Amino acid sequence: MSTPPAVRIGVLAPLSRPGWTEAGRHLLAGLELAADEVAAAGGIGGRPLELLVRDTAADPRRAEEAVDELAALGAVALAGEYHSVVARAVAARAETLGLPYLCSSAVIDALTDAPAERVARLAPAQSTGWRLYAEFLLAAGHTRLAVATEPSAYWTAGTRILREHVAPRGGTVTEFDARALEPAALADALAADGATALLLLTGFPDPAVGLVGAVRRAARRDPRLADVLIGAPAGQPEFAEWAALLGDEGAGVPFLRYLPARPSPLGVRVEAALRERLGAAPSFVAFEGYDTVAVLAEALRANGTDREAVAGAWPRVAVEGTRGEIRFTRPSASAPVWQWSGPPVQVADRDPADPTRFRTLLVGQASWSE
Repeated sequence: MSTPPAVRIGVLAPLSRPGWTEAGRHLLAGLELAADEVAAAGGIGGRPLELLVRDTAADPRRAEEAVDELAALGAVALAGEYHSVVARAVAARAETLGLPYLCSSAVIDALTDAPAERVARLAPAQSTGWRLYAEFLLAAGHTRLAVATEPSAYWTAGTRILREHVAPRGGTVTEFDARALEPAALADALAADGATALLLLTGFPDPAVGLVGAVRRAARRDPRLADVLIGAPAGQPEFAEWAALLGDEGAGVPFLRYLPARPSPLGVRVEAALRERLGAAPSFVAFEGYDTVAVLAEALRANGTDREAVAGAWPRVAVEGTRGEIRFTRPSASAPVWQWSGPPVQVADRDPADPTRFRTLLVGQASWSE
């Protein structure tokens, strides 16, 4: 008896530098775990599920080339990606080719420049998470914010979201160019500015690690920096590499993560399986990877394995994921993509008493709006 042809899903992830490789590795672990479970349950209508993995290395052009290749190889859908600027390139090319794309982890609001019927996203839109982060800062008394930033559509959008949210409360946001200022010089400029919180809107490990170290060292000799909060809304402290590079200096840095306050039974089971695969605690990105394949598998089983059927499934999907029930919505025809309407959002940090442990500082629920 011949083996039925595989149902192919193209997977995109940053697996080499300058991409954030640890995020890519966690994303891939989640995708592959879910695919293995689909295979163990009989595949898609008796057909095996095959993941075709391509490394984007955080390069939009390389990602576009991968989309073209995966489309030619017969992929019925695309999954994955962590970096927002890369996911934007993937989404645009996939929509042009008529290839459904479920974005796992990129959060930039404008995932596409025009409404896209074939693109859906699991991660919350940046504005929902970053507004919650701004609320956390304001509640803690931080109205004078500074951001160390680099040129990027993602960082620019983040700065705008923060400024728009704190300005009505009398808050301000000062921008420091992390490329133009050495870490020690930036620490001096921060002290002169008088901001009470510095947010790292930069690449990792460089220059984020150097900036944390410089500010921590400067705070020991300059009383103006003694109570300055360092924050990282993009989630850098979630990963083990942050703790390995910074140790105790990396504790107490609030960041956004997309996990529920309490894991479901499915979340507990998947967490254990991911921990075994990774040899470490899985990040929220690994759960996003798992949920991505869970959604695509259900869409394929219920609607068929051609591209149009998958793209048409977004408004009908209802899947129990590791972090809650997943449904997609669009408030209007002008919304850029189909969006999971209620992913969980936390503000967390690494406990200064034990940087291997996380503290949950604030819990919220993302809600999709334009």
